[in-house]
Amino acid sequence: MSICRVSEAVAMEPAWRQQGRGRGRSQEAQGERSRPPQQKEKERPGGAAAGPWGAGRGGRTKTAAAPEPQRGEDGRVLTCASVQSKFEEIRKSNQAAAQRLVESQISSSSDDDDDNDDDGAVDHEDGKRGKILASTFTTYTNQTGGDVTGLVRTGQYVSDLFQSGALTCLICIASVKRTQAVWSCSSCFSLFHLPCIQKWAKDSAFLVSSVTDEDFGQKQHPWPCPKCRAEYPPSATPNRYMCYCGKMQDPPADPWLAPHSCGSVCQKELKPTCGHTCLLLCHPGPCPPCPKMVSVSCMCGKAKPLPRRCSNKAWSCQQQCNKLLPCRQHTCTQPCHTECSPCPRVSVQKCVCGREKAERPCASPQWNCQQVCGSLLSCGNHTCEVLCHDGVCPPCPRSVSRTCPCGKTKSSLPCTEEVSPCGDTCDRRLSCGKHTCSMRCHRGSCETCRQEVERECRCGKYRKLMSCHKEYLCDSKCPKTRSCQRHQCRRKCCPGNCPPCDQSCGRTLGCRNHKCPSGCHQGSCYPCPETVEVRCTCGSSVLVVPCGRERSTKPPRCKESCRCPSSCHHPTRETHRCHPGPCPPCRQSCLLPLPGCSHTCPQPCHDLVLVKSQQLAGPWEQPSEPAFVKKALPCPPCQVAIPTSCFGEHEVSPVPCHRRGRFSCKRPCGRPLTCGNHDCSRECHLVTNERVDSLLKKVRTRPDCEVCEEACSKPRPPGCPHTCPRPCHPGDCPPCSQMIRQRCHCKISLLYIECTSVHSRSLQERVV
Repeated sequence: MSICRVSEAVAMEPAWRQQGRGRGRSQEAQGERSRPPQQKEKERPGGAAAGPWGAGRGGRTKTAAAPEPQRGEDGRVLTCASVQSKFEEIRKSNQAAAQRLVESQISSSSDDDDDNDDDGAVDHEDGKRGKILASTFTTYTNQTGGDVTGLVRTGQYVSDLFQSGALTCLICIASVKRTQAVWSCSSCFSLFHLPCIQKWAKDSAFLVSSVTDEDFGQKQHPWPCPKCRAEYPPSATPNRYMCYCGKMQDPPADPWLAPHSCGSVCQKELKPTCGHTCLLLCHPGPCPPCPKMVSVSCMCGKAKPLPRRCSNKAWSCQQQCNKLLPCRQHTCTQPCHTECSPCPRVSVQKCVCGREKAERPCASPQWNCQQVCGSLLSCGNHTCEVLCHDGVCPPCPRSVSRTCPCGKTKSSLPCTEEVSPCGDTCDRRLSCGKHTCSMRCHRGSCETCRQEVERECRCGKYRKLMSCHKEYLCDSKCPKTRSCQRHQCRRKCCPGNCPPCDQSCGRTLGCRNHKCPSGCHQGSCYPCPETVEVRCTCGSSVLVVPCGRERSTKPPRCKESCRCPSSCHHPTRETHRCHPGPCPPCRQSCLLPLPGCSHTCPQPCHDLVLVKSQQLAGPWEQPSEPAFVKKALPCPPCQVAIPTSCFGEHEVSPVPCHRRGRFSCKRPCGRPLTCGNHDCSRECHLVTNERVDSLLKKVRTRPDCEVCEEACSKPRPPGCPHTCPRPCHPGDCPPCSQMIRQRCHCKISLLYIECTSVHSRSLQERVV
């Protein structure tokens, strides 16, 4: 029942899950995608025959139709077991894809590493690297009490594993990643890609066999290491990816272990052989010196044994040796050591024949003088002509059996008489090896053969009649290709054994910087033996890489401060770490004095700012991509707030310094006009010429304000019904001069009297 439920669950999943889309899709899923859309539509759970939920993504309308069973690629109905097996297969493929993704994330390739400018992230990486190195060397440092002087060379190899661009395969000139299969040379400890070294070994043996073997491919030839030229037998050709210590095949990539390491103790026999094994964890490079403590005596054996480090167990007690030297006359006076050197003293010694004496080193008592022996030989007629020698003189050379010069006639004459020529033909073999001497028996060497023979040239193409002692060489040049398979022999009259090519190879090596210095040869050239130092910008950190990798290797990380001079007006840059490429933009405040005021620019430095610069294109030209150019931008206007009053001094507001000066607040002016009765109704404005009465402290003249055009509205004297004829004016109105009609008391006469004279008099005066 559980299997059927799983199959139902699988059937209800979307089509992209059933088909295994994504990183872990299987071959079955790829086959399903290649099927016609009609068949896919039938099998799609969201289609018309998907089941009771087939109304669409959001639809839940049930139908009365029964769900159609799922069918495989061959049209057969899928059972619960087949659906379950397909589900397991897709799950395994997804897990494999996830594992590959994880391994790619922990790759140590210098090409895939991203620059990490965050100091905190760099410190974290350095701390993690330090923990891995410490765990690798813990067992060794426990034996040495923390002394790491013997780990300098091995530590360099381990550190290079974590350094970007330090590990390079010299065959393909590419980085060695953490997850790639590698092979390490046991002599120089260089790392190579496993496929690269396998191809190298095969090609090397093939080239040697093609040149030297008569029965091509029958002999087993060794192959050399590409770097140190150490030779390996054909049986040592690597065919498996092993860890450094050789215990584990295909070691997994563990981010907390050294790359390509199995993490177990190395246990290789130390060199020189002392009976102990390496205590480090599986590591690249040579094993460090033996850290064990042993009890050993001094080199001369006189002192008592002392505990010493096994890798440095030879020690001297500094006592005099006193051993008898090979001269058997003196004793060794040097302090405690292993083997005595030859006696350094000088003594008077006789030569071998005993005639001369001389002071000579005591270590070489045998010597010969330059006098002829001169002793009488056994014949009694001649003396020994050998230089100073010991023992008995050799016999007289004329006392043995002698013959005539040609060797045909033997003679038994005494040593005092010479054997004369026999007179017969010499018949000794001439230098040509084919003819004999035709002269009579004679002393000395025979003459050169001068017989005329037909001689064949060395290459066998031509024949010619000439003297026997001469060699016949034709002028034809050999058209064969030499062993390098690049150049023709071109030697005159070559017999077929063409000499090796005497030209230099001269082909450009894989580094693209140097040419092959070897003689012309077949096959690939050896990798460039040169190394290049990749330095950081300040030169404090150095990374040694193979020649050719300096163009693609990132500079090493440096913890020193950047030493580049400032490119702006500031005397120094902000403190930051050494880095490749240009320095980041200056973030210090500009602080340059602004023009027209006493303030400084508070904005970030803008001496070098990237500005888009796009060249104008013609009507028939393609518009070019905008380019960014570094330019110095001017300082922005001063924005310091300055308290400033308006024209009419109605308010005081902060105004930017670059717009400093009085302003209009948009309110009515409110200044009293010259009439003294009304205020200025204009918008707040500037008054340039304002005069003030020094006595009254009042404004008398404001030519910039408006002119009052209203009539006088001051109150009239009591009883005066007339208005002031003047426009609005300061001070009192003038007396009313209007003539009014007024009857006398008797009402008989009409009188015309000024209004002022009437209303300014009292009532009694009016009656009178």
